[in-house]
Amino acid sequence: MKKLSLHEPKFNGNEFRYLKKCIKSTWVSTSGAYIDKFEKKIEQYTNSKYAIACNSGTSSLHISLIVAGVKPNDEVLVPTLTFIAPINTVKYVNATPIFMDSDQYFNIDVKKTIEFINNETFFKNGFTINKSSKKIIKALVVVHVFGNAINLAEIHKLCKKKNIRLIEDCSESLGTFYKNKKKKIHTGNYGDLSCISFNGNKIITSGAGGMILTNIKSYEKKIRYLIKQAKDDQLNFVHNEIGFNYSLTNIHAAIGYAQFENLKFILNKKKLIHKQYISLLKENDNFSICETPKYSKNNNWLNILKIKNLKKNNKKKLISKFIKNLIFVRPIWKLNHLQKQFKNCQTYRIENAIKLHNESICLPSSYHLKTLDLKRVISILN
Repeated sequence: MKKLSLHEPKFNGNEFRYLKKCIKSTWVSTSGAYIDKFEKKIEQYTNSKYAIACNSGTSSLHISLIVAGVKPNDEVLVPTLTFIAPINTVKYVNATPIFMDSDQYFNIDVKKTIEFINNETFFKNGFTINKSSKKIIKALVVVHVFGNAINLAEIHKLCKKKNIRLIEDCSESLGTFYKNKKKKIHTGNYGDLSCISFNGNKIITSGAGGMILTNIKSYEKKIRYLIKQAKDDQLNFVHNEIGFNYSLTNIHAAIGYAQFENLKFILNKKKLIHKQYISLLKENDNFSICETPKYSKNNNWLNILKIKNLKKNNKKKLISKFIKNLIFVRPIWKLNHLQKQFKNCQTYRIENAIKLHNESICLPSSYHLKTLDLKRVISILN
């Protein structure tokens, strides 16, 4: 049987052609034409003033927290339901995460987060202070989980009022736009800083890579300075701050640039696969495909199976059966407030995230899956 991976890339565009050009030019490290081209394409597509290429989505998040002014002993509001990378980066800057619940789309529960800010904090000397710890809450990190856009309009205004930096993790949401009659608004346009990932399992890949989006010139300047080792004197190698080797290489940018050329085609295929999954399961009373938000046009990065009857359908046995049939599904991530290193961190009314974790399985969602592949996945359930 053919192996069906969860989400794997395909290189059927100009990837090899651009790689050859890149190698021939000898510009293979952290400078080169493809870095500039890739950044410009992402700027135009997301309607961001600045896009700065980094070597991963995680490094993008780390630098964003630094530029946002998060200091040791500060606190950062985060979702519990997400890949661990954005939570780890909070610890990289020696700050502490406060964990929030999830909404029906696996995203941070905006209503509960607003409730926490309004009821569990006070504003003093220009900062939002946690009533419990008496520490400054410097930032809010939100993650557009599985490509589902978060409705950020209300909390964006509150963050401005409360002097809380809003950082959007768009690692999974390239190609997701809010529905707006006047103009297309891509995820990442609410945040002071926003981050994209081009890891091998994302909508498009550069092998390894990320991008920071911002509309603030001073942030853009600071980011470029920090990701290139904070060099103040190019000739004499003077470094007045701690810098990082976080720049994207020209080789990786060449792959990403070629992948971007096929983004529209990929998104169309992803939409079709999502619709087919829904159709193939419509007669099954035990399972369904999780819905995407009505207020946005989703990129359908991963399709999530909802188990309606957990007593009848054991999740572990179901996953095992899929894998025995070479269909590589997985559960969603372990909730971060339950991870060993974060168990002592503050949480706020986490309820729905637990339910979502228990009843959900990630299904194969590569854009090049055929109808027969999808039928094979659903046959396990039917």
